[in-house]
Amino acid sequence: MRIANYQLPLWPTLFAIPALIVLLLLGSWQIQRLQWKNELTETIAAQTSLPPVMLPAEISDPADWKYRPTRTEGRFHHDKELHLFGHNKHSGPGYLIITPLERADGSFVFVNRGWVPPEKRLPETRPEGQISGTVSISGLARLPWPQHLFVADNEPEANVWFFGDIDAMAAAQNITDYAPVFVEADATVNPGGFPIGGQSRVSFRNDHLSYALTWYSLAVILAAVYAAFVVSDNRRNA
Repeated sequence: MRIANYQLPLWPTLFAIPALIVLLLLGSWQIQRLQWKNELTETIAAQTSLPPVMLPAEISDPADWKYRPTRTEGRFHHDKELHLFGHNKHSGPGYLIITPLERADGSFVFVNRGWVPPEKRLPETRPEGQISGTVSISGLARLPWPQHLFVADNEPEANVWFFGDIDAMAAAQNITDYAPVFVEADATVNPGGFPIGGQSRVSFRNDHLSYALTWYSLAVILAAVYAAFVVSDNRRNA
């Protein structure tokens, strides 16, 4: 293969061109991730700045409630709590306790009451936190989320969950009338100290620009090395 007056070496060319394409694609993908992360940050900032309101009985568009400060009232069904594997914001792995709360109209809200360490997963290990009677919960509404790459399958039969499939959670507990969003409770201390509330994550690392620049820089370096090799190879064979 020739370009202008240069003969292109076969094997270096077969390596360099696909590698260059991959590096450029990776850089472009990080730019797309950067735009997504910026939009998410703007959405969170706008939503969390809104005044808290009571979660309505009917929600036509759950997306409108993403990260919206909200309140809800009702009675916890501790016998139906679900255990979602997760990390405390300030420590290691454990479980987030998702407890259905029955409102006065009979509908349910799945409340993320907070985090417990593995040894506090079972409700009998934290009896003080099993609040009875009518309670008022304040926190942020959060949309269910799908299973991402490398995330394990949910295990309803073991009551161990790895992603927020609210429909599957409701089915596992024979609940049919429920809000299409979770409510993540604020940091109000529960009796006995567990679960530890206030686990909502409203800030995220955003390194996508530096990643994009890294991939693009590698592409430029590869192109320069390849061009230098072609020039040197042609001079040597002239």
